Amino acid sequence: MSPRRKLSDARRRQILEAAVHVIAERGLCDTRIQDVARRAEASPALVIYYFKEKDQLLREALTYAEERFYSDTAGALADLSTARDRLVRLVQLSCSFGEGEAGFSEEWVLWLDMWARAPRKADVARDREVLDRRWRETVAGIVVQGQRDGEFAKVDAGDFSQRLTALIDGLAIQVVLGDPDVPAERMFDLCMDVCARELGFGWGPEDRARLLRLRPPVRAARSSGASEAASGVGAS
Repeated sequence: MSPRRKLSDARRRQILEAAVHVIAERGLCDTRIQDVARRAEASPALVIYYFKEKDQLLREALTYAEERFYSDTAGALADLSTARDRLVRLVQLSCSFGEGEAGFSEEWVLWLDMWARAPRKADVARDREVLDRRWRETVAGIVVQGQRDGEFAKVDAGDFSQRLTALIDGLAIQVVLGDPDVPAERMFDLCMDVCARELGFGWGPEDRARLLRLRPPVRAARSSGASEAASGVGAS
């Protein structure tokens, strides 16, 4: 048999970008391969040839979105001099649901599909575990750096990262579902209250106002070199 030809990086990105949009709009169950192909201006046969089934397309689309998040986040955090500021900005980006350069509604909707399918699909569960571990380790890396610099209290960084990321993920579900009691701003405030209280740094209305006055960062939501750059240490 002739070897499978390699899909070009540009073409792969185009298909995965289309998959992110279509799955976010329709949900995985109602997404058809031809819908993704049409959005990517490709043939359904090409999409099936490289991605085989919708579950694989979901996993790779979410991984693609996550890699983009970490890459953009690393750039957004690169000029921040303290671990506190890096953590605050990471939380801010994770709570961004608006349209435009700082909105991540699509990525969070893909996570809903991933979480729903993981209990029954071993390959989806495996990829979910890898992505969630990377997310926790990114937060833990920032905490460890802050502790080394004397900015944060001596909590267990791994335990803290589990609590914070679980809080972010849980609140994100409420925001995506449109719960009127949990807008994105409320999600951010609740997450920052936990960060400040557990890590022992000041956070009040003036800090929030100063953050909101800053120019919104280039579009960045939630893996190796990028998360290392985001954390400032070699953990992720």
